[in-house]
Amino acid sequence: MMVLTRKMIEIRSILQKVGQTGVLQLPSIVVIGSQSSGKSSVLEAIVGHEFLPKGSNMVTRRPIELTLINTPDSPIEYGEFPALGLGRISDFTQIQRTLTDLNLAVPEADCVSDDPIQLNIYSPTVPDLSLIDLPGYIQISAHDQPEELKGKIAALCDKYIQAPNVILAISAADVDLANSTALRASRRVDPRGERTIGVITKMDLVDPERGSTILRDRNYPLRLGYVGVVCRTPSSKLGFLGSKNVNISNAISKNENAYFGAHPEFAAPDSQLTVGTQNLRKKLMTVLEQTMALSLQSTSDAIHQELEEATYEFKVQYNDRPLTAETYLAESLDKFKHSFKNFTEHFGRPQVRQLLKHELDQKVLDLLASRYWNKPLGEDKSRSRLDERPLSELPNADSESLFWHRRLDASTSSLTKLGVGRLATNVVANALTQHMDRLVSESTFKEHPFAKQAIQEATNAILNERFYSTSDQVENCIKPFKFEIEVDDREWAQSRENAQRLLKEELKACEEALKNMKTTIGGKKLGQVMTFVDKIRQGEHADVKEGTEAFGFSQALLQKGREGVFLRDRADLIKMRLMALKSKQCANLANKYHCPEIFMDVVAEKLTSTAVLFLNVELLSEFYYNFPRELDNRLGRHLSIQQVEAFAREDPKIRKHIDLQKRKELLELALEKMESLMALEKSKKQAQGTAAEHGPSVRGSRWGGMF
Repeated sequence: MMVLTRKMIEIRSILQKVGQTGVLQLPSIVVIGSQSSGKSSVLEAIVGHEFLPKGSNMVTRRPIELTLINTPDSPIEYGEFPALGLGRISDFTQIQRTLTDLNLAVPEADCVSDDPIQLNIYSPTVPDLSLIDLPGYIQISAHDQPEELKGKIAALCDKYIQAPNVILAISAADVDLANSTALRASRRVDPRGERTIGVITKMDLVDPERGSTILRDRNYPLRLGYVGVVCRTPSSKLGFLGSKNVNISNAISKNENAYFGAHPEFAAPDSQLTVGTQNLRKKLMTVLEQTMALSLQSTSDAIHQELEEATYEFKVQYNDRPLTAETYLAESLDKFKHSFKNFTEHFGRPQVRQLLKHELDQKVLDLLASRYWNKPLGEDKSRSRLDERPLSELPNADSESLFWHRRLDASTSSLTKLGVGRLATNVVANALTQHMDRLVSESTFKEHPFAKQAIQEATNAILNERFYSTSDQVENCIKPFKFEIEVDDREWAQSRENAQRLLKEELKACEEALKNMKTTIGGKKLGQVMTFVDKIRQGEHADVKEGTEAFGFSQALLQKGREGVFLRDRADLIKMRLMALKSKQCANLANKYHCPEIFMDVVAEKLTSTAVLFLNVELLSEFYYNFPRELDNRLGRHLSIQQVEAFAREDPKIRKHIDLQKRKELLELALEKMESLMALEKSKKQAQGTAAEHGPSVRGSRWGGMF
């Protein structure tokens, strides 16, 4: 096997990873021929296996870049599709099915595509060759094929048969060479026949004399000559071959030797004809080796030019800063962990207490609104109830009034029994989840769906594991407050301030909402509709039903009027309660039934303080401890190389950085191998030159001694 071709194939595989541009094309042998010329049989005879797509319809729709790699130290034969990542495929029928599927994936409307299929075949019986199989020429399009198909195939073939590629023009012996589509196409781009090899198939279908005449053809002379073959796959004829995975090279050689050896037109020593698949393989190896040798310098210059451009771009854009997927992931993890540590230092017990107290404050407001602030419509005497008392009576109510005692006790019971354990745990868990989402959005992980999902899953896994136990612990610890609540003067004074602040915030919200309605609807119009609503509530216009238009007011405007009346009344009621809370009456703990807002705040404070203790221990501390470890498990040591690579490539900027760096490294490797190969070729030529100089003198002295 020839060293130069093998080395150039190695360089080609490197350049394919770079993403070949037009200037980095290395010479290949391009196989062209009509659909009935036996093109596939020739390639399968060279490989020794049936592996190309077969079918009555046009099945070769994409170029197949076929690289044959000789493996003398390994008896295993297998194929690989580098771009697909399917691994080694030792079953050649599976290779055939894969090629068929890839070709048939091209839409019938297009019929052909210039997107190549890369296939490498490793075998101890194949030569080191680089071949490109193209769709076969057609003379006329079938009724189910587009009319432009013939032109598309011709254009695709013309693209590949340009220099420096070698053309393997396949023609059938039973077809006049004057009608050979392959020879006509090659003559257009290689008029002197300097890089075209003619292959005449089906030599056994014509008489030997005519066959020998075809191989000596003078009308279409080719410098590289013609080769006659009889390489029909014998598996259908020889039952002992059975499996398609059996190498058919020997069977084809026997078949050809038997045919050509039986006819003196081919077997005579002076015939000077090249026949047989084995001789074709040798010729292909020699021609490709010579062609590649001629392209060494130009290829080296092209690689050098590409490398200079990549090096300059890498310097300008990234200041020669190296980056790999592994280092990028490690740096991203370190930065995120640092951000997480900063977060843990600023989100602790005080912040949890503030969150929970705010949530319980809203619950207190809801209870106050449902049990104290929804006064009955006093104007409508028919709707008054004996068990209701207007809130305006509360400051002057008897301190032993069972009504107000039961009202406060029921409100307190509702607050302590609303499920504080689950509520508190849920508040903290939601806060942690939101903060983790914020940390992700502020980190490099924001460009990585995989990492975002991993962090979200890690967060949820820890919180879900601790949720129920934390909830139960909190609920058990606040259980005493469901039966008795002790309050001291300090707590009462603090809650009095809290209650006033809370009511002021609620008052401000009501006033802001009413102000926005006036701005949206108009103050005058809103005032009119609110007055109308008040009259309805006082019994006037009793015939006006809910949800109907009346007195020029639309249904939507009446609804806004009701909302406005509600906000106005709520604001008046809160103002009244604020005055009560500021009074001397509410300064005294003994008057707790006259000041339910303060007592409810006391309860909320006690619930918050108790819950926070266990939330901090059972949930917060556990989350802070376990999250970095869970993050390492999901984004660290357990990821495969492919997953790490996929992660880094999710970010377009990082993908561009890594691709450029990889391109630069591959070009450096290709150039290094190219320079080594050129040095080897140079020393080889020098050795040949030295041998040529000394050869004649040695022979001369030998012959001189004899005379």
